[in-house]
Amino acid sequence: MKRNISTLPSASVHHAGDNSHSPGCPVRKAMEIVGGKWKLFIIQQLGTGMMRYGDLKRAIPDISEKMLIQELKSLVDLGILEKKSFGEIPPRVEYRLTQQGKKALPLLEHIKAFGEAMMD
Repeated sequence: MKRNISTLPSASVHHAGDNSHSPGCPVRKAMEIVGGKWKLFIIQQLGTGMMRYGDLKRAIPDISEKMLIQELKSLVDLGILEKKSFGEIPPRVEYRLTQQGKKALPLLEHIKAFGEAMMD
């Protein structure tokens, strides 16, 4: 279902001189967490529940192993993902969104609606 971007909730407008690029800026903080090419794709995949590393790699085939490992570590360090390692051979590692990470899911819905509207 395609939605018109005018149906999206409006956000507060940035005004010149409000120092939005300061370290305390909420937009800056959000971009530190979800910015970049792959983080939102990872969060999207984990939005349906726990996934193992190999499942994530298959779900996002264009990402390199090095980049996936790096982004997963970053998201764990930021408190967006929880990593559970099992003492098994071969190693088994599972990832899931934390409560903080689940807060990014509505953002993904807005981005998806924006993308759909721009495809018209």
